[in-house]
Parts: sequence; structure tokens; C-alpha cells
Amino acid sequence: MLSILSGNIAISNIYKRTLISSSGSFVKFTLNGKFAQATKGTTILEACRTNDIFVPTLCYHPNLSANEECNLCLVETDRTQRLSRACSTIIQEGMEIVTNSENVVNSVKHNLAMILAEHPKECTTCESNNRCELQDLVYRFGVIDKFPRKQRAYIPKDYSSPALIRDMNKCIKCYRCVKACSELQGMDILTIGPDGIPMTPKNKELYTTKCINCGACSFYCPVGAITENSQVREVSNLLKNKNGKTIVFQTAPATRVAISEEFGMEPGDISTGKMVAAIRKLGGDVVFDTDFTADLTIMEEGSELLDRIKNGGTLPMFTSCCPGWINLVEKDYPDFIPNLSSCRSPQGMMSSLIKNYWAERMGIKPEDVVVVSIMPCTAKKDEAVRDQLKTDQGLQETDYVLTTRELAKLIKLNKVKFASLKESEYNNPLGESTGAAVIFGNTGGVMEAALRTAYEIALEKPMPTLNYTPVRGFQGIKEATVDFGGIDLKVAVIHQASNIHEYMQKLRNGEVSHHFVEFMICKGGCIGGGGEPKSKTSDYLEKRMKGIYKIDDNFKIRKSHENEAVKQIYEQFFEHPLSHKSHHFLHTHYHDRSEKKKQPVKGGFFTWFNKK
Repeated sequence: MLSILSGNIAISNIYKRTLISSSGSFVKFTLNGKFAQATKGTTILEACRTNDIFVPTLCYHPNLSANEECNLCLVETDRTQRLSRACSTIIQEGMEIVTNSENVVNSVKHNLAMILAEHPKECTTCESNNRCELQDLVYRFGVIDKFPRKQRAYIPKDYSSPALIRDMNKCIKCYRCVKACSELQGMDILTIGPDGIPMTPKNKELYTTKCINCGACSFYCPVGAITENSQVREVSNLLKNKNGKTIVFQTAPATRVAISEEFGMEPGDISTGKMVAAIRKLGGDVVFDTDFTADLTIMEEGSELLDRIKNGGTLPMFTSCCPGWINLVEKDYPDFIPNLSSCRSPQGMMSSLIKNYWAERMGIKPEDVVVVSIMPCTAKKDEAVRDQLKTDQGLQETDYVLTTRELAKLIKLNKVKFASLKESEYNNPLGESTGAAVIFGNTGGVMEAALRTAYEIALEKPMPTLNYTPVRGFQGIKEATVDFGGIDLKVAVIHQASNIHEYMQKLRNGEVSHHFVEFMICKGGCIGGGGEPKSKTSDYLEKRMKGIYKIDDNFKIRKSHENEAVKQIYEQFFEHPLSHKSHHFLHTHYHDRSEKKKQPVKGGFFTWFNKK
């Protein structure tokens, strides 16, 4: 029993007598009978993890405040059998902590059994099977389902959103979803209901609320109560029975530094070639790089910005790559719709090119092409069903969106040995890209890529440095001024919805003034997207960000306007940025979806649901 948690209970009297006091910023204590130290002010849980001692948790996540709900992080302190919650107890000098006593282990097992008594026995068909934190702990502790089933009132499943599914019958009342929605995103869509189960305002279906489908709730849910609206089965069946269809995949920048985590590698490990090889192994016919249309986005968006500055267009101009941000503008800030760039997201551009440009040149009917998009973002599923993103024949341009997690699941289901795959290249011409494109995955990346090109086009000389550090990093709101040949171009970069709300309020109050603003709804940008691999370490975003910048640094071409394939597509098809053709195929428009408007948007969930 005691082997479940590592460490040695015995403490020598000699060691206790010689325990010395701490100095500086550290405290010294004993942990399972061994000397340890940790930073002052940290919790027992953080101290244990720093010292590689496992303590079970369900309600805790390092990105969220502690809420003391699951009662699993129990430890004994100071040679008493009194149990303390490690997640909220601050480590003290000289403290004697035990994590693996019989008392601790039995208490944890009892509390797990209590949670299990209320939890549906649907593990084999649950979307979170094999990645469920409750399932892992039950196995680790050998918990027996010994308590009588506690029948909770059945809660109808919420399938209203094309991005997310809510099955609150599986809720374990950890409230990580509530905290993610409120603390991180400032949305407050989810609150704790009278029965202790998170609920939407007036118990509305999720898609009818102000939810922006960012997926933070699903990312932080430790079980299967909130998950992405998975299309793994549909894509799996499609790959086995193509029925004459050509299956074309596209992969987003952030996926290549995160999917490795699903196969035991480190966050930030660059797995581009292995990911492409895995998709081909699954049966994908063609694999294009969404980075290509990130470069195309810069050509269009940079030109749009310069045109607005020169000809008096609406400023500040807002980026339009992030679908969660677009949802937020349409639902909460519709008066700022004119500020949005009319450019589609890189996903939207790529799907349009595949159906309207590439298919014709390959002699394939658009209806015989199926586009599967691999994205770090749950909101991309919502974007894909927008009526504005259809072909002239009414075909949905992006047929399926799989998150990074879903692609990993598909790979695992097909027993593909990801780590040992030989790297493969993207197909051309829509597979060529630059370093500027890949940094779209990080907060500040769109801005930096745009500045590299807009500066050179406007001033006919390159920026003094390509690594524009003022827009890099994890500061919530970053501001910078760039000398554009006598014009002080004021720019801002904001990531994470709570910071966006703060900025928008300042903008409304006239407290800030910029020409160009990048918005990303998730912390860190796309690398922190709601569809990325789940992590409970504190540094996974930093590692993913470093991976993205490493790819950029190693690229021979690091400016979007120097992409030869982009130049070619303008010569052969679009003529020039902001041409009539580019507006038709690469740009879009937006709707006021605020509660005041109360005007339903055509398409959306209803188009998606009827397609099913």
C-alpha cells in the first residue's frame, strides 16, 4: 500500500537534531523522512512536486487558484495524524511532511471511492478514456467501487456547439472549468449551480450563450464532463472508406511543437516531419501546411493595414486570425466589427485555396475533395461551419477540424508508432512557408510577421532586426512604437480573454490609441489553445514558445513576402494583394451576434447539425 507514493517515512533522530534553519528565499523541511527545501511562500503541494514527490489532485491546476474541493492532496504534518490539504497549506520552516503513510493512503482511497460512487461507468466510450485524471488515480490507488451508487438527477447532454460537448453527469465538482472561464478568460459563462454542478446562464445551451468556444473549460476539465466535439470517428471512417474522395489535410503552426507531448516527448519538441508522416500513414492523400496561408495572411493583412493608414480607413485595425476573438467581437463588442481585418484566418484561406484553386488545377471536382484541418483550437470547429466560409457552390470549405489532441488519438487508435516515424515533407505548392508564418503560433507572432513585411514594403528596406522582442513574451498587454519612416506606428499585442476585456475597456474609454492590434483569445496564443495536449506542468507554454521561435530562427527565409510559392500564386491567380480575386477567396465579413441584436446567424450549429 505504502509503495503507491514514493519516499521513506523513517526520520533519524540525528537528522532531526541537526536540521538547520533556512536563510534567504528558501525554507528547509523534511519530506517522507528526507531533507528537502523549497521557495518560501510555496504550498506543500508545490514543494512536493519540486522535490519529485507525487501528491494526488483533481481540483488543482498550476494555472488556476486552489479551491480545496477534491480532498485528495492530503498529507500529514509534524508527526501528527492530522491531515492537511497540500494545495492550500503554505510550507513552513522545519515542517515534517509525510505523503505516504497508511492514514494518508486510506483517506485518499476513501475520497476517490466517494467520487467514483457518483461517476457514470462509461469509461470505455468516454472521449476522455485513457487521458482521464480520475481514471488514472483510481488505477494508481487500486480503488474499489465499494460505495452504493449515488443517483444524481440526470442532466441532458449539451450538443449545441460544433466545438464543445457538455455532459455534466460526469462532473466531479472540481470547478476547474468555472475558474478557467472566469479567472483566465473573464467570460463567466460557467457558474456553480444550486446542485453544485457548473451551469450556463439560465441553463441555456452553450451555443446560445456568449461562449466564444475557446475550449479553456475542456482543456482544464480532468474528466469527460466537457470535451471537444470530437470528429475522430468520422475522419477515421473517411480514411478507411474514401469512396473516390481525395483527403487533404492542413496543419497549423502550433501543432508541431505540442503533439510530441502526446507521445511522451517534451513540450516544444519539434515534430513537424513526424506529424506529416503520421498523417500519410493514416491515409491522408495530401498534406499542406497552414503556414503557407499564414504567409498569405501577412500579404493581405499587411496591405490592408497600409491601405487603411494611407486612405483613412478604420483604426486601430484588429487581427482576424483567432476565431475565439472573432466570436468575442461579434457577441460582446459588435461596435468594433469595422475594426476587424477582413482577412480570413489561415485555416479559412487554406481551405478556400484547396477547394477553389488547387482542386481545379489538379482536375478534381471540389465536391470530391475533403479538407481535414489539424488545429490547436476548439473554436476552429465553430469557424469551419460559418456560412461565410463556403464555396460559390455552397460547399463547406473546411469539412472536418481535429484538435491536436484528436489527431494524437487517431494516431494511437491506428497503432502508428509516432516517435519512430521517418520524417516526411509537406506537399507543394501549398506546403512552402517561412519563419514568419510559424510564429503565428505564439502571442505576438502575427504582429511580428506583419511588421517584417509591412516595414519592408512601406520603406523598401528591411527592419533593423527580424526578432522584434517588444511584442514577444507572456505579458498580457504589450505595446510598442515602430518608426515607419517618420510615422510612429503604434501597435499592441493582447493574449488571453481577460486581458482583452481590459484592453477593450481602455480603448472605449480613450485611454489607449494604436494603429494595429493583435488579439489571441488563449494564454500564450495558439500554443495555449483549448485543443492542445493537456499539461499540469507550469512551464509547458514557455517550452512550446521556445520551440516555435527555434523553427523561425532555423528558417532560411523568415519574411512572408519572400515566399516563392506565395509570389507564384499572386502571379498565376490573385494578381496582387487586395485584388478582386483575393477579396473573393481570402477575405470574409462578420455579423453582430450580440444579445441586443438577437438575430440568428445562418449556418453555425444548424448547418453543422444537419450535416451530421
